[in-house]
Amino acid sequence: MFNQPNKSLQSTSSFRCPWFVPALATIALLLAAAPGFADNKIMGEVQFDPASKVEKTSGIWIDGQYVGYLKELKGDKKVLLLPGEHEITARLAGFQDFVRKIDVQPGEKQTVRVAMQVAPRGEMPSATATLKLTVQPERAVVFLDGRYVGHAAEFGGKLHSMVVAAGKHQIRVELPGYRTFHTEVSLLADQKLEVKTDLVKGGASQEDALMNQASNQTASNPN
Repeated sequence: MFNQPNKSLQSTSSFRCPWFVPALATIALLLAAAPGFADNKIMGEVQFDPASKVEKTSGIWIDGQYVGYLKELKGDKKVLLLPGEHEITARLAGFQDFVRKIDVQPGEKQTVRVAMQVAPRGEMPSATATLKLTVQPERAVVFLDGRYVGHAAEFGGKLHSMVVAAGKHQIRVELPGYRTFHTEVSLLADQKLEVKTDLVKGGASQEDALMNQASNQTASNPN
């Protein structure tokens, strides 16, 4: 049985790797490009080319905002951006961040090839605990102590969890269109803890961000 410090707890099994352990990743979707921009020649389109199967499950951030899984950012969920310089970041647990700056031109399509490099492994702490996250929607992204560790689906269910160092940890869960969830946990050695939350709608979506960008550009460049 788990200890029960005002969180819902249940037993889990996990795979070990330094500091945390993501189990099987589940692919989920996120970004929907603004409908009004579908045929807009002012916008530029960005496509992503994964160097291998590994990159397909990486999370994509554009100018600091999370937009979705790489493999799903296509079709009616394609990425349309205003002209100018943008920073693309791909993140995947156990790999170094992939960062690329691009220059978007009106009406043009460009492809960003994403190739992840394995991050150096640190030593496993001598005292560890098991942390499970049950989050809805499961496609939300999870940060542990400010570091991206994966999507919520990777850390929930009967077989999914992460192994972390015993002690205090900050957890942040984000998803466009929802309010960010923050909490702090304090874990004892060998403790198993489950954190449950349903994200509340109300944050800005990627579509809202694109609309705001377009409105601001129009206002600053009147005809």
